[in-house]
Amino acid sequence: MANLDSIFHGLADPTRRAVIARLARGPAPVSELAAPHDMALPSFLKHLKVLETGGWIASEKAGRTRTCRLRPETVQLAEGWLGQQRHLWNARLDRLDTFLTDPEKKG
Repeated sequence: MANLDSIFHGLADPTRRAVIARLARGPAPVSELAAPHDMALPSFLKHLKVLETGGWIASEKAGRTRTCRLRPETVQLAEGWLGQQRHLWNARLDRLDTFLTDPEKKG
């Protein structure tokens, strides 16, 4: 499983985010994934490599067709980390709100 740095690196580019969004609807061949993007196939394959290294996708080859699918466990890891951060920041903002609105607790 990829680490958080490589997971979030996968999200750092709009092309890769578009691929993830497409694969959320189900597996797709590389040719279908590449079609909406205005770039040469070797350049597009580099994006797929980043997603595969980051754990976002897995691919398999059947004959001449390579099909990619989303790996939900990576989505869950990213969601888990983001959820922890959301909880932390909500608690901090709640304390700030209390500090700013409750004059008796200002000390």
